Amino acid sequence: GMERYEVNRFKAETEKHYHGSRRLARIRLVTSPINETLATLGFIGILWFGANAVFAHEMMGNEVIYFLAALISLMQPIKSLSELNSRLYEGSAAAENLFAILEAEPSVKPGELQASKIIRQPIVFDDVAFQYKSVTENAIDHIDLEIFPNEVLALVGPSGAGKTTFVDLLVRFYDPTSGTIKLNGRDIRDYDFESLRALFGIVTQDTLLFHDTILNNIAYGNRDASTEMIYNAAKAANAHNFILQMPDGYETIAGDRGVRLSGGQRQRIAIARALLKDPPILIFDEATSALDTESEMLVQEAIQNLLHHRTAVVIAHRLSTIQRADRIVVMDKGRIVETGSHDELLSLKDGLYHRLYTIQSRAGTEAVITV
Repeated sequence: GMERYEVNRFKAETEKHYHGSRRLARIRLVTSPINETLATLGFIGILWFGANAVFAHEMMGNEVIYFLAALISLMQPIKSLSELNSRLYEGSAAAENLFAILEAEPSVKPGELQASKIIRQPIVFDDVAFQYKSVTENAIDHIDLEIFPNEVLALVGPSGAGKTTFVDLLVRFYDPTSGTIKLNGRDIRDYDFESLRALFGIVTQDTLLFHDTILNNIAYGNRDASTEMIYNAAKAANAHNFILQMPDGYETIAGDRGVRLSGGQRQRIAIARALLKDPPILIFDEATSALDTESEMLVQEAIQNLLHHRTAVVIAHRLSTIQRADRIVVMDKGRIVETGSHDELLSLKDGLYHRLYTIQSRAGTEAVITV
């Protein structure tokens, strides 16, 4: 019902553009007549001076003609140069923004070492803290944690606890404000981006699919994969059956950001893509929070297929989805407040995990009764 508001807003912006375009056109149109007038006056002045010099026998008539011919040939280049100046002014504002982007120095710079694809040692967070520039408090506050090879580690906690920031630091979207993160015994800042990020497969709540076929979306992380490998990855992700039911099967266009697919279908394709890439470390950031019960069950089954013999970090608001994790880390206000298995944390009656689990269980029961 906001059509009138948006139409008026569009009219206002169009009016601003119209007046700006008029000013620009006026400047362009004034420049040319001024240049023509000055050139003509100069031509007349030189002709008058040359004629006087010929009558005074100081110059030959043909010399004057040669000079005038040379002057006429120079007029067009000079006119073009004068117009070029106005065009440079027009583009100067856009050029400033463009060069500001091109000359910007990234805050996170790659190292030189190649990261090994075999994870032999724990991933170590050693007194890691991180603060966003626009915020006064630490998003991550002095975290000490080890993630062991082939361990499924779950991160839980209220919104704003720092869970997503935790994994962003792990893949070096940011660097810690203080402390170090070690992978295979070396600071991750020593590794180059390509080899470091090749270790990770990330599935988020907001799945990114391209306007391409489902087959190409699955194969995106591994362009050398055979068709059979792609099919096997889709089967393991519980995606094969629904893909075959589509009009063009694996050649179906997913649409921009997967708009032609449901949420559960997009997630399963993303999991198939991660499975085909076969990374040693997996990150799931709220991968099932926006799904219905049936889709969540299928995606959870696909995730379990993906977790075999891999290190994984799973972020979840629905605590029912991470009960089988090897270890659960509870975060609050950027700090780790509890660590343990589901049963161990549930036994802490005054703990944050117990309180969150109780609230979710009660909410689920009330929803069933309401329905």
